[in-house]
Amino acid sequence: MLTLFGKFCRKLRIDNGELLKDMAAKLGVTSSYLSAVENGKRNVPQAWVETISNSYSLSTDERYELRQAVQDSQKVVKIDFEGLSSEDKNAILALAREFKGLDESDKKKIKNILLNNKKRRD
Repeated sequence: MLTLFGKFCRKLRIDNGELLKDMAAKLGVTSSYLSAVENGKRNVPQAWVETISNSYSLSTDERYELRQAVQDSQKVVKIDFEGLSSEDKNAILALAREFKGLDESDKKKIKNILLNNKKRRD
C-alpha cells in the first residue's frame, strides 16, 4: 500500500510526465528500491527530501508537504542520544515503549507540552 510519501511521488511523476524509473534515476537508485520505499517496505532516506526538492524545483509549500509525507511514512526513527543523561535516555525509551498504550487525552497532553516547550525556545 502506498504511503503518503509514495502518493506524493506518484503525483509528482504524473505532473512531470515521468515514470518510476525516471525518478529512481534522479535519486540514484533502482526502480524496485524506490517502489519499496513508496510502499513503506523501506524508510525514506533523508537525503531524498533535498534531492527531490531540487530536481523538481518544488515550491516552499510543496517542500513542506514532502517533509510531512516523509515524516508520516517513516516506520523507524533513529534517536541521537549523544550528550543525554542516562535518566533522559530512559525517559525517551519509556515514552516510545508505552506510547501505543496511552489514551488520546494523555497523548494530547504530551504533544502540547512538547509544542509549548518548542515555542518558548523559538
